[in-house]
Amino acid sequence: MITQKNFMQLHQQDNFGFATLFSLLVVSAISLTIAISVIISGVGTIKSAQSLETSAEARALANACAEEALQMIRDLETYSGTNTIMLGNGSCTYTVNNLGGESRSIFASGTSGESIRKVNILINTINPLIQISSWEEGL
Repeated sequence: MITQKNFMQLHQQDNFGFATLFSLLVVSAISLTIAISVIISGVGTIKSAQSLETSAEARALANACAEEALQMIRDLETYSGTNTIMLGNGSCTYTVNNLGGESRSIFASGTSGESIRKVNILINTINPLIQISSWEEGL
């Protein structure tokens, strides 16, 4: 009788240990799932922030090239042509077209990483001051 009672007590203790182990596994699995989802959302946020940063850099580069093209026109009123400039982490290219008289068009494009931003400018008058009739971004 004593042996049977001791066996029953041991058997109940084994069930308690199994329940504890099973609960620990379930809690661990849930914790791991939460941790993985937090990491994945963090990676997505980082990629989004990097994309916004490179897009802003590309826009700044396109505007820098547009300003450089305006300066070239200021320095030489008959200027037309294309140039590429390397700045920081990217580059930009501008093209100045003579549309006749004092009218000019400037197309500038900035590239940073995988982002490309563009600017198109139309000029009515060069002398005595450059008069811009249109400045469009994001074409």
